[in-house]
Amino acid sequence: MKISVVGIPGIALGKHNLKDPRLDQADKLVEAKKKTYAQVEVVGEDATLEADSIVVSRERLPDVILNDLEFVETRLGREPSAAEKAALEKIRAALESERTVFQAGLSAEELQAVTAHNFHTNKPVTVAEAADLENLDALMVRAFAEAGYISFLTVGGKENRAWPIRKGTTAWEAGGTIHSDIQKGFIRAEIISFADFIAAGGETEAKRAGKLRLEMKPYVMQDYDLVNFRFNK
Repeated sequence: MKISVVGIPGIALGKHNLKDPRLDQADKLVEAKKKTYAQVEVVGEDATLEADSIVVSRERLPDVILNDLEFVETRLGREPSAAEKAALEKIRAALESERTVFQAGLSAEELQAVTAHNFHTNKPVTVAEAADLENLDALMVRAFAEAGYISFLTVGGKENRAWPIRKGTTAWEAGGTIHSDIQKGFIRAEIISFADFIAAGGETEAKRAGKLRLEMKPYVMQDYDLVNFRFNK
């Protein structure tokens, strides 16, 4: 996923590890040769249109909102259709209240009426207060979650790794993020919830405590599920 940063000093553009402390916890409990965090791509404020979400400082939020408000005012001055006008007026009311297009509560029909327009804030926006700037790693983890993403874990052997997926992803789809062969030959997913994994003190201990569940293709992955995929090779 791509995150556009606006008014956040100290975050360089490019690939960033999401240093979620839960992976650090897992790494202490299960031996592996390396630890691999989930990653996001950070882009500049000139790339907000192509980003999946925005992280903006409280001071710069009005600037981001103003970009969309100026566009809305321009469109309203060009005699749009009745449907587009109604949607734009709803968006304008939200923006004037310092809410984003994403927060405007547009219906499917209203979204369709303005589908041709690229709004800067028609996506999740994480607002960083001054205190958030003291821990940029935590800020990026929060932005990742607020953008509708979660991670699942695979542990042991070569690597303890967090894999980023969208919230709502099924076990079958999650397997495909590792390798297409897992998705094609999917048999089942062996799942241990992160809470059970930590409470038991490790993967082996959680299995002994009966906390491993066998889930099929439709299972909706939960944040930081520990998973082992069984599949036909």
